[in-house]
Amino acid sequence: MNKLYFIRILVFILFFNACNIKNKTSKDTNLQTIESPYLGQKPPGLMPKPFAPGIVTTDGWEVSGVFTPDLKEFYFIREGEKEGQQEIVVIQYENNQWKDSIISSRVGTPFISPDGKTMHLSKRYKERTKDGKWSEVKKLNYPFKDLPIMRLTASSKGTYFFDEFKSDFTGDIRYSRFMDGKYEEPKLLNSKINSGKSFHPFIAPDESYLIFDGKREGGYGDSDIYICFKQQDGSWGEPINMGDKINTDAWEALACVTPDGKYLFFNRNMGSKDKDYENVDIFWVSAQVIEDLKPKTRT
Repeated sequence: MNKLYFIRILVFILFFNACNIKNKTSKDTNLQTIESPYLGQKPPGLMPKPFAPGIVTTDGWEVSGVFTPDLKEFYFIREGEKEGQQEIVVIQYENNQWKDSIISSRVGTPFISPDGKTMHLSKRYKERTKDGKWSEVKKLNYPFKDLPIMRLTASSKGTYFFDEFKSDFTGDIRYSRFMDGKYEEPKLLNSKINSGKSFHPFIAPDESYLIFDGKREGGYGDSDIYICFKQQDGSWGEPINMGDKINTDAWEALACVTPDGKYLFFNRNMGSKDKDYENVDIFWVSAQVIEDLKPKTRT
């Protein structure tokens, strides 16, 4: 009887210690138990939901989430510990574990080129080195260096689409093609897109559609997200509001599509408008919302 009692006590102690070890591991390295892809998150459907609650999305301020083409690195901007400080963070998948680290204080708005070789940071950039790391920050030269760019994105052809933020809080979207070994003078997109408050463009890798945000007549209140599709003649169609599942009376902006084309990421202000957007969250939704908005071709 005493021997059986002792064995039971020993089993209980071993079980209790095992639980404690498991709980400590989960608390201290809470990203280690998450499997790939998308940080182990359950994919959304046609209703947007916050991305990676407690890991990426918090009660604080997070914006501009982008994946690398291999889906093993996720970059975003968040509030730093000091008031007014912003930092670029990466959550990286290595050795079957996701690990987060701070890259630097905020330097531009991150966007990864379709080939994964360049991290655009507004009018700055980094390049992949041979060891898979990033180079030091470099500056774009003429004709971009003096432009007030908030966000620059690139197509597979290397064409840049970017916004220009002006001191009167207006802005337009321009593009610049890489031709004859250099970038051409940036050109304005048409007046249908540029209404004076058009920001944060995302160009599809094949340039078949353009997503941007702005406050326009007929919208839902604050900044909304719009999409326009390339026409057969190469022109851009009318901007289409992405609807009341994406847009609300709050601020929505900074949309992009994952490199595999499956999900749309964007930002939404979840806090009050009069406190500098103290709680902005990163949302994601199935990219089927884009397919559903495509103009139906007549047969």
